[in-house]
Amino acid sequence: MEFLFIVIAIALIFDFINGFHDAANSIATVVSTKVLSPLQAVIWAAAFNFAAFWIFKLHVADAVSKIVKADSVNLLVIASGLTAAIVWNLFTWWKGIPSSSSHTLIGGFAGAGIAFGGFGAINLDKILPPIAFIVLAPVIGMIISSIISIITMHICKKFSPTKVDKVFRRLQLLSAASYSLGHGGNDAQKVMGVIGAALIAQKVIPDIAHLPNWVPLGCYAAISFGTLFGGWRIVKTMGQKITKLRPFEGFSAETAGAITLFGTGALGIPVSTTHVITGSIIGVGAIKRLNAVKWGVTIELLWAWILTIPVTGALAALIYFVASRFI
Repeated sequence: MEFLFIVIAIALIFDFINGFHDAANSIATVVSTKVLSPLQAVIWAAAFNFAAFWIFKLHVADAVSKIVKADSVNLLVIASGLTAAIVWNLFTWWKGIPSSSSHTLIGGFAGAGIAFGGFGAINLDKILPPIAFIVLAPVIGMIISSIISIITMHICKKFSPTKVDKVFRRLQLLSAASYSLGHGGNDAQKVMGVIGAALIAQKVIPDIAHLPNWVPLGCYAAISFGTLFGGWRIVKTMGQKITKLRPFEGFSAETAGAITLFGTGALGIPVSTTHVITGSIIGVGAIKRLNAVKWGVTIELLWAWILTIPVTGALAALIYFVASRFI
């Protein structure tokens, strides 16, 4: 039982780091457009990260808990996956790379599961959707943000730039709040899924539907607290290096990201909030002109996205093999 408590503690630490690492996703646009100060932005994002507790059902948590088949899940598998995810998250934060905390966790969990039970330990119908959405999530965000940008540009063309700026500064508060709700409802649930898998493995609960309330409350609190600390290295990449944003563009990107996250959350598809908001920012930048997007930075991010699952999977497998010799 003591090991179960340790695993839950590691999961909540990862959730905190997830919020810390992914704060940029929620606040980069609203900070880069100077609608909110960095401190105001993280408080705003953290509040709505936690508010997701009352809005989202546990569809994403259920999907994540079943990525590794139940007969290949034990506490060491989960602890190894979480440890690998934490290491990769801290490394990418240090380098200022907005990699996916979601895929970090999924890759770590899957890699440790494979180390224990072979490739047959993986539920392909649960892991293939998040892999497919490495490509689909940013594309969907890009398409939706482009459409919203075109609509808003058409509506606002008769108004002065000063008035448009003033209106969208207010609207961006709503779009940032909506995106933060989607971020909390998506990313915190992945940790709930891992904790749920640990509780199921230990026969504390029969399935994710019986997850006790302290788990989602703890996960939403941890990710919100992490967001308060803000991963400022990544904010610079997301808010300044991809393209220069104005308030109406920030509104378009955040709204597109929120729509994507609410949709995938309802379908129970664990997607990367990092991929979603990056694609959305690229979409609003490309509408201005293609060279408004710094494609060299974008290609570097793409490589980080592609590598995240295999790297964390391999690292988790290595941790499992080493740890299993002592535990």
